[in-house]
Amino acid sequence: MSEIAIVTDSTADIPKDLVEKYKIKVVPLYVNFEDRSYLNDGIDITSKQFYEKLENAKKQVTTSQPTPQDFIKVYNELLKENETIISIHISQKMSGTFSSVEIARKELSDKDIIGIDSELVHMPLGILVIRAAEMALSGKSKEEILKAVNDLKQKISILFIPSSLKYLIMNGRIGRARGLIASVLEIRPILTLHMGEVSQFKTTRRLSQAKNELINSMKSMVTDTNKLAVIVSDSNAKTEGDEMAQRIKETFTLKQIMRAEIGPVVGNNLGPGGIAVTFYEE
Repeated sequence: MSEIAIVTDSTADIPKDLVEKYKIKVVPLYVNFEDRSYLNDGIDITSKQFYEKLENAKKQVTTSQPTPQDFIKVYNELLKENETIISIHISQKMSGTFSSVEIARKELSDKDIIGIDSELVHMPLGILVIRAAEMALSGKSKEEILKAVNDLKQKISILFIPSSLKYLIMNGRIGRARGLIASVLEIRPILTLHMGEVSQFKTTRRLSQAKNELINSMKSMVTDTNKLAVIVSDSNAKTEGDEMAQRIKETFTLKQIMRAEIGPVVGNNLGPGGIAVTFYEE
């Protein structure tokens, strides 16, 4: 039995086999369509089902954070077998999830619950959570885990390529007028995470150029490819994701590479057909 439990939310997009392997507790956000709301837990609605519904949605699809009560329920259950909880979550600049965590912690103020605003989302968040869970299972102390998470956070980069600007415009990530002009000019931005928010990394012309530029950017950002770990993920675009993973394998001498899905919460902004590459040096 681990004395430290690790909690995150569903925006971490951690593959199910790793969630089970490292005994991570994932609290789902909600995905709201016109007809009903779904738990973003991979059961109530799968990623494939989400993207199919998204493409056919007549009204804007929204997402909402778990309630404080959702977290209180999870924390109480975990505290039956654990002394400490480390709860690592999506950037509070992107979601109200961390606010719910803080309210839940105050309700359970006599318990040892540590909340962390990762300032990240998707696999950058997932990587931190996996590292914390590995260490918890191996018996590392709370202090050692917190230091390792903070150190690793500084090393992680992510680059996103949307296949279309439609969902970025719809969700206010770029202005409508600017987005329409960009669409006409076939401009494809490469996006990243900066100070807890999605921001533009580079602007390219056409999707093929964006993919080339992503590889070139990685070359300039990586210092030792022998230590390079990469996660390639896609939003219902397996072929494109596989092609990008293959290009990265051919370009770099890697320590590790894996594939993942972009889940509904991030996918609602990126839209179907997008790819993301998360990377860091071990």
